[in-house]
Amino acid sequence: MSKNDRLIYLPLGGAGEIGMNAYVYGWGAPGRERLILVDLGVTFPDMDTSPGVNLIMPDMSWLAENADRLEAVFITHAHEDHVGAVGRLYNQIKAPVYARRFTAWHAARKMEEAGKNPDEVRIVETLPEVIEAGPFKVSFLPLSHSIPESSGLIIDTPVGRLVHTGDFKLDETPVLGDPFDEGLWREVAGDGIKALICDSTNVFSTTPGRSEASVGPELNKLVAGAKKMVVATTFASNVARVKQLAEAGAAVGRSVCLLGRSMQRMVRAGVETGVLTDFPSVISPEDARSIPRENLMLLVTGSQGERRAASAQLARGKYLGLTMAEGDLFLFSSKTIPGNERGVARIMNAYSEMGVDVVAESDLYHVSGHANRPELKRVHEILDPDIVIPMHGEHRHLREHMRLAKAGGRASMVVVNGAVCDLTGDEPHVVEHVEAERIYLDGNVLIGALDGVVRDRIRMALNGHVIVNVIVEDGAPLGEPWVEIMGLPEVGSSRAALVEVLEEDLGQFLMRAGNRTLADDDKLSDELRKITRKTAQDEIGRKPEVTVVVSRLEG
Repeated sequence: MSKNDRLIYLPLGGAGEIGMNAYVYGWGAPGRERLILVDLGVTFPDMDTSPGVNLIMPDMSWLAENADRLEAVFITHAHEDHVGAVGRLYNQIKAPVYARRFTAWHAARKMEEAGKNPDEVRIVETLPEVIEAGPFKVSFLPLSHSIPESSGLIIDTPVGRLVHTGDFKLDETPVLGDPFDEGLWREVAGDGIKALICDSTNVFSTTPGRSEASVGPELNKLVAGAKKMVVATTFASNVARVKQLAEAGAAVGRSVCLLGRSMQRMVRAGVETGVLTDFPSVISPEDARSIPRENLMLLVTGSQGERRAASAQLARGKYLGLTMAEGDLFLFSSKTIPGNERGVARIMNAYSEMGVDVVAESDLYHVSGHANRPELKRVHEILDPDIVIPMHGEHRHLREHMRLAKAGGRASMVVVNGAVCDLTGDEPHVVEHVEAERIYLDGNVLIGALDGVVRDRIRMALNGHVIVNVIVEDGAPLGEPWVEIMGLPEVGSSRAALVEVLEEDLGQFLMRAGNRTLADDDKLSDELRKITRKTAQDEIGRKPEVTVVVSRLEG
């Protein structure tokens, strides 16, 4: 170990946002550190900032440039924001991927879907198993979250032990998965923790978190009191909740049907990996159609208002031959993620118009998978780290978590995406920055955030689009220009057709245009674009995006 060697932490996603998690750790001489990557996830688009985009992923350009230094990838759990980009971005990292069985099942599917070798995903057990990755020794620490087999990571380095929590809560009765074991955590603390890199999502929630087991009895009472069909939605990945919902239906003699591919896939993964046992028997959608409504319970996808999910399709009328009716009960056993409120409200209102009773945003039927402020404080005290680095949260979450850590007498700082933080000494400090943008899956093509594709799409959505066609023959206009419009009013303030007004003004310009302008495609296009935007502004109060097509016929 050289005196110049350093321990670094570099988030490429997930620090300053909730989603798209990707965290790099490194040890060695500056610029030559050996590296590991923790998680490689996605986030989801919205129509305001990324219309038409399928998925958003962290830009791994920096890591790709340093791929020869990357020892391994460790995936903490199977949520999309932690594992969703493994297959799509694997060509840029090409290092072995380690995960527990349930998570590995999903990671391998991601690899297969992207045409990569699923054998690159390696199944590991929790403590005491140790994976050696260059200068790092890594073990999986079992913990609770809203998906089975979630884990923190114990990362032993030449200058001390790190604990990376991943997403977690302190739940001693989680229904499925690993209960919180304080004795194990104290054992991990052992001779001291150099740095705790910790989930910050619920730092503003001041009440102690509730166990997943507390939800089951409330679900049983709700379902038992329902008179007609019961439909419930939750996060498909929350297999424990899906199991409790199914059990609530089965307990009162209802046939249970799963609707939505992600719901079916998660249950299948749980059964195949041995995580999920004694799941109530389910029926097919075809069989569900012949079951009396009062004897049927549907578990459906779409708790966040996703337009193509089962809950949204039922709200629009019918899904796989099944419909909602007056007196039915629809339960959102979930919390609405900020940004999804409009989509969820749209579904709620559609059900209300049908006469369906909607139960939503109730603490009785949902608990968070993230540690609240009292649990975060308890973890600080149990592990007693020298340094606390907040991660997994928006900037306000990270900043508040930093304040909590400092109030406990621990060194802490906010480290955002792209910041290289040196953890070698007693105080963390940022030593440099790297590019940490995002990339989009647009159809089946990956595009950069700075490529302009999404920006142009937003501009067209906001401003409309005009196509101007002009033919030039032997240096002179041939005929009149013609115009096509999209996303614009057909008639403007002059009460004439907008297309005709544009064509008249453009034609007048072409009649007086000089030879130099007519001979230069760029200059001609610029002038036609300016006139189009000015005329549109005068007619409809809007400056549209303009595409000019100049065709030349030379004699």
